[in-house]
Amino acid sequence: MTECSAEQLVFPALVGKPVVVEFTAPEASSDSGWLLLQEADRRLGLTRRLASCLHDGREPGKVRHELQTLVLQRVLQIAAGYEDCNDADRLRSDPVLKLCCGRRPEEWDLASQPTLSRFENAVGWDELRALREALVRLFISRQKRPPKEIVIDLDSTDDEVHGHQQLRLFNGYYDEYCYLPLIVTAQADGGAYWPLFSWLRPALHGDRFQAATLLLGVIRKLRKAWPKTRLIVRADSGFQGEDLCRLCEDEGVEYVIGVARNPRLEAEIAWLMEAAHDLHELSDNPSVQLFSAFHYQAGPWRRTRWVVGKAEITPEGENRRFVVYNLREGSPGEVYKFYAQRGEMENRIKELKLAIKVDRTSCHRFLANAFRVILYTAAYVLWVALRECLAGTELAQAQVFTLRERLVKVAGFVTASVRRVLVRCPAAYPWPRLWFQILERLA
Repeated sequence: MTECSAEQLVFPALVGKPVVVEFTAPEASSDSGWLLLQEADRRLGLTRRLASCLHDGREPGKVRHELQTLVLQRVLQIAAGYEDCNDADRLRSDPVLKLCCGRRPEEWDLASQPTLSRFENAVGWDELRALREALVRLFISRQKRPPKEIVIDLDSTDDEVHGHQQLRLFNGYYDEYCYLPLIVTAQADGGAYWPLFSWLRPALHGDRFQAATLLLGVIRKLRKAWPKTRLIVRADSGFQGEDLCRLCEDEGVEYVIGVARNPRLEAEIAWLMEAAHDLHELSDNPSVQLFSAFHYQAGPWRRTRWVVGKAEITPEGENRRFVVYNLREGSPGEVYKFYAQRGEMENRIKELKLAIKVDRTSCHRFLANAFRVILYTAAYVLWVALRECLAGTELAQAQVFTLRERLVKVAGFVTASVRRVLVRCPAAYPWPRLWFQILERLA
């Protein structure tokens, strides 16, 4: 049987003798892949940009951890799967994490949980707005040439809270006390879904709350950088309203936005649904879709707009969907299929919630939680950058869970000499070639 003590684990004689496990290896790390994340951060200038937005109100003579070091430590921990500030008490002496934060292994440890908590709670509204704008500017700066087209996706997600956080409100749709962060991504010329920002909001007002105002800031920054780039806004029916449509029209931006069903809209495609039934009876396909475009004006709208209606017959029954749009080109079916591509945006939100834990908003102060959401988004930016470097490999479409398991969770033994710091990883590690490819493409 397995024997245990305070210092050792002794397993049965697997090879004719006992196998003893000790957690005593000096200057060793289980997350050597932090080096890849740090290199991505250095190339992007991500944490440097974020730190420049923050005001340091500490007494200079008592500062042991610079603002950029605090931001970098927190973002790297989140990216590696350590989303809680409490994790810092165990990781602050990790030699690889210290190297990534610009500190030699033998130097003093990184920030502790109380230090990071004070850091998160010191951020104000002006700094949050500056952080949001810094993430948008990062997207602009990393484009090597003006994009021909940028698709901006908006979506919300529920962030259930379990304590007494400020502005925790009950949302009837989700049937819970929660926040409702707005997630905005940009896709340049069909590339990766790049997270522009995540913005924490109370859950009382629904998806449209602050969406038009925040989108206006994004549009104007993109327009200033690339006046001739085609901009398209895509969002589900939770964002549909006169404010968002009018904003896009006034700014010369195209849009395709879901519209909630109502009797008037369903009457407009009644003939289309009958045609779908007839086609379904003649077809061997289990489902049939037909599309039609027509003019429609809801009560609050200032004018009529084009709407695409979808009539679908599936094994489960009838399915009617509608989108309002002002795209310059495309048949009704093409317009709707373009709208349906926003489902990939929902996959990005799943990664943010499941792998990055963007919904870990357990601080009491609302502003501290809003800052956390931005830090979580910054950690996700690093993973998007690394995934872009893996194009053409088996991990080109991998989820963050898989990337983290294969690239970050690598044992490393750190040895410092006068000339260099050596991190020795296991010879049996299966994916060293991916490290070489990532560093080459980051350069």
